[in-house]
Amino acid sequence: MSTGKPVVLLVEDEPAQRAVLAYNLKSEGFDVLEAADGEEALLMAHEAIPDLVLLDWMLPHVSGLEVCRRLKSGKSTRALPVIMLSARSEELDRVRGLETGADDYMVKPYSVAELMARVRKELRRTRPASVGEELSFEDILLDAGSHRVSRAGTPIKLGPTEFRLLSTFLENQGRVLSREQLLDRVWGRDIYVDTRTVDVHVGRLRKALMQGGGSDPLRTVRGAGYALG
Repeated sequence: MSTGKPVVLLVEDEPAQRAVLAYNLKSEGFDVLEAADGEEALLMAHEAIPDLVLLDWMLPHVSGLEVCRRLKSGKSTRALPVIMLSARSEELDRVRGLETGADDYMVKPYSVAELMARVRKELRRTRPASVGEELSFEDILLDAGSHRVSRAGTPIKLGPTEFRLLSTFLENQGRVLSREQLLDRVWGRDIYVDTRTVDVHVGRLRKALMQGGGSDPLRTVRGAGYALG
């Protein structure tokens, strides 16, 4: 089941380096998936859909550059933030990495503290609730740090699933999310949940948000899914 923690896919073929990075990521509160080569990385990225990819350039079988290119051209993975790690410090290499679609590029040896800061920066951009940011829509406010929700200043009690649902809607305002997308983000891919369960929890979220008499902020798009706003 989804833990609510941001999931980082760490792709590094050097075991000692991978262990150090995994330890630091877990210490920062992230869930970590580990891959030792490019083929494994692509398989895991499509199966698990992490929140961010830390990607070494020099990998066996499929290079980090090619992994990044494929992720950024894939429908389900193109929005994944990718931070590329490389011993290549030439400006041309950095440009190649960024042109392939990498969102950031760090040259080895690097400061682990700086790398963690850059990971948080990317997640703040793509999944702000996962790093404790406040999210809002009209008079709805979600404080991810304190796990509180209010509407027009009135506190709203939400269960863990409804809280994750609201977080997901707030991070994707105006975008129609299918039931399958909501299942992946809110429940995770490692358990089986019927898509009708999504409808039940969206209904509960609606009821909670409208308990003070406010209008319904959630839109049902027939045959497509749900959207906020």
